[in-house]
Amino acid sequence: MYQAVRARLRALVDGAGAALRRRAAGWAFRRDAGMVTSEYAMGIVAAVGFAVILYKVVTSDAVSAELQGIVKRALDARM
Repeated sequence: MYQAVRARLRALVDGAGAALRRRAAGWAFRRDAGMVTSEYAMGIVAAVGFAVILYKVVTSDAVSAELQGIVKRALDARM
C-alpha cells in the first residue's frame, strides 16, 4: 500500500511540475513573441530599399534589353 501511495504522489508531483514548466515556457514565449515598432520600421525601410534597387536594376537598359531578348526568343521558338 505504501508503494502505491508513493507512486501516486510521485505521479501527481511530476504532473504538476510538468504543467508548471509548460506554463513558464509559454510565458517566456509570450514575453518575446513579436517585434517592437522600431523593428517594424527598420524592416519596412529595408524592404523599400530593396524594392527600389530591384526596380532600378530591372528597368535599366541592359536588363530590359536582355529580358526583351529572352521573351523574343521564347516566342520565336519552333516546336
